[in-house]
Amino acid sequence: MKFVQVLSAILPVAVAQTSCEQYAVFSGGNGYTVSNNLWGKSAGSGFGCVTVNSLSSSASWHADWQWSGGQNNVKSYQNVQIGIPTKRIVNSIGSLPTTASWSYSGSNLRANVAYDLFTASNPNHVTYSGDYELMIWLGKYGDIGPIGSSQGTVNVNGQSWTLYYGYNGAMQVYSFVAPSTITNWSGDIKNFFNYLRDNKGYPASNQYVLSFQFGTEPFTGSGTLNVGSWTAAIN
Repeated sequence: MKFVQVLSAILPVAVAQTSCEQYAVFSGGNGYTVSNNLWGKSAGSGFGCVTVNSLSSSASWHADWQWSGGQNNVKSYQNVQIGIPTKRIVNSIGSLPTTASWSYSGSNLRANVAYDLFTASNPNHVTYSGDYELMIWLGKYGDIGPIGSSQGTVNVNGQSWTLYYGYNGAMQVYSFVAPSTITNWSGDIKNFFNYLRDNKGYPASNQYVLSFQFGTEPFTGSGTLNVGSWTAAIN
């Protein structure tokens, strides 16, 4: 579900900081950055802001937003991500461990909470799209859904998910949606790539990981996503 992302100045985090700029990015320890990525704001009216509490051994931050209009359009993807200075082929990666502890509050929420990773055969591809997009929805609020159609229930990482598949332009999108909200999650994203490789023909031997992100895609309503702790690594 993506966008052309043009980053504003990257702001180092020493103490809690807030920005409501459309593409503000905060950087910190362990290669973590938090982005106020309001890529779809022109589809409606409202605002979005991020506040970063700390970026060190883990990332702690929250996103506030309020959007109306453009009922079926994503307005933003306020997120945290880990930097990938050297792009690696999916099959060459041993594990992509991650943890997420979060909560959501708001009114008339229509939003998700999801991991988002792009891969492409060209390691120099832009990082805001790819040949493939992998999403893992830990939370879904309101009458929204992923791109494409349901492929049924699958088991990955020891849990059941509904798998969706479709296209965003030329990009193929796979979305794993949890049957109920998971606010404390620990998993290995590599297991999802392995499932797609082994069952859906995903070409893991020639796809480079371009991004490794976690955040929220709001449609309409008002809300606060509070991420108490997020960690990620590429091994």
